[in-house]
Amino acid sequence: MNISLKSKRALVGGSSKGLGNAVANQLAMSGAQVTLVARDEELLIKNVKELNKKTDLTHDYLVVDYNDFNQYQIKIKEYFSLNPVDILVNNTQGPISGDVMNVSLEDYQNSFDLLFKNVVYTTMLALKNMKKNKWGRIINMTSVSVKEPLSYLALSNTIRSSVTTWGKTLANDIGSNNITVNNILTGYFNTERINELNFEKSKKLNIKIEEVFSAMENLVPLKRIGDPKEFAYLVTFLASDQASYINGVNIPIDGGLLKSL
Repeated sequence: MNISLKSKRALVGGSSKGLGNAVANQLAMSGAQVTLVARDEELLIKNVKELNKKTDLTHDYLVVDYNDFNQYQIKIKEYFSLNPVDILVNNTQGPISGDVMNVSLEDYQNSFDLLFKNVVYTTMLALKNMKKNKWGRIINMTSVSVKEPLSYLALSNTIRSSVTTWGKTLANDIGSNNITVNNILTGYFNTERINELNFEKSKKLNIKIEEVFSAMENLVPLKRIGDPKEFAYLVTFLASDQASYINGVNIPIDGGLLKSL
């Protein structure tokens, strides 16, 4: 099966590194013109230059701080006033780690702005052009923890669950416009984020970080942590015409980590 996203414009959140960057690369290699979004301008410039060399398209970037919702609103609204988007990949950095007893109400509010309000606001802007064209793909990057909560990620568990139910509700409402909305439940992948979380866990448990990774791998039936490229393949498929009848679903990509059906 040959996936072509030629003539499609994509906006990928959190794409300076990690899973977001892998997604941006694969979408571009499949023919989409991509806007990379993140807060690290130096990395964004580097990534865009690399994409421009690999493809015959001119890709671009947008510098935002997802932690500053007021400023984010201004920048993303200005972007959409000039740039229609066909494929929207909602992704931000994760909130701080911590269990229920060690996060504050303010932490919940900040996480709500980061993980939920940013997603909703961006999607509403993107939908205007998608409805006009009767074609669109909205892909929300969430986590397996929405089905099986992880004790040290209380904030992420809680707010990402809201994103998935909101995504399902949106899918029901806009499907008649030939726009699909799907949630990806992300498992363990070799990214900077997982390194940070495992480092914190190793300090808390007073063990070597290698032991944390080994224990994590043993939890996965495939006995390994995923490659970001594997995640990007799924997103690219969901963004394509070949996935036109997949809508309103939560798709785990976790090597079999989830024990529930």
